[in-house]
Amino acid sequence: MFTFQWVWFAVLLPLPYLINRFWKVKRNQANQINPPHLRLITIQRAQQAFQQGTITPLSKSYRGQCVALWLIWIGLVFAVMQPQWIEQQTVIKQEGYDLMLAVDLSGSMDNADFFLPTGERVNRLQAVKSVLTPFIEKRIGDRIGLILFANHAYLQAPLTLDNLAVINMLERAEIGIAGRDTAIGDAIGLAVKKLRERPEKSRILILLTDGDNNAGVLQPEQAATLAKQYGIHIYTIGVGSQENTGNSGFNAQSLQNIADTTQGRYYPASDLHALNKVYIDIDSYLQRSTAESRVYIQRTPLYHYPLIIAMLALLSLPLLQRRTD
Repeated sequence: MFTFQWVWFAVLLPLPYLINRFWKVKRNQANQINPPHLRLITIQRAQQAFQQGTITPLSKSYRGQCVALWLIWIGLVFAVMQPQWIEQQTVIKQEGYDLMLAVDLSGSMDNADFFLPTGERVNRLQAVKSVLTPFIEKRIGDRIGLILFANHAYLQAPLTLDNLAVINMLERAEIGIAGRDTAIGDAIGLAVKKLRERPEKSRILILLTDGDNNAGVLQPEQAATLAKQYGIHIYTIGVGSQENTGNSGFNAQSLQNIADTTQGRYYPASDLHALNKVYIDIDSYLQRSTAESRVYIQRTPLYHYPLIIAMLALLSLPLLQRRTD
């Protein structure tokens, strides 16, 4: 489909005619008030005039120059109007879901009670990063967001298809940047705010925490009820070492209630192997649905064509001026 982006610039097309029309009237009126003086030409100037030829309004040179000038003006105006060719619209329906990750950065996440396959001892946040990174990389076609919380909850990355950007933001997350306590309810509430406008049946929240709710304004149970109203499924993960099972810090019953309320699941992750199985299970359990429809419009600019016509007409003016009848 052919169209103009700035079609209203077409009002400039008759501008030269209007200027010529009304300028003549003003010029004639000025001549009536101040009649021109009689000037005698010299023989030398008369010879030059006859040698160069004359151009009259009825001559071919005059008509050619007028056509060239109009082509220049019309070409420039059409170029400013931004002509463009729009390809047929393509609608792409993308299979996936909107996945928000809420990661606990409270002080207890600094407990080094996890072991990497190499035998290196790492804290809970490092263990979460080591497993969460490949999980995010596999989420092709899904929109992923990142919430970091401690005393307060912050949206670190909005829902996006750029998985690499989410991974980079997760890698830069540090313990204590949001405080030392745990505001689970506020984290869920912030996730609900960002997910409620997304398509239904594709709103997922994965909550990772190693503590009990002891900060924030919203209680976890209230936030879970709010998430249920918007059809958001919450998968809760209690991060804690097997060797500190009795003193892991997270409230397993509260996390279980949050998952049950929103028709999600609760996973206790006591070591790195168990944490890795959590994400494998989530990856296989979730069923993708049509999360989003995108409309792509291919626009091909055509302004250079009228611009070329205007330039050719401009280059032809010197040739027309030399032409005589």
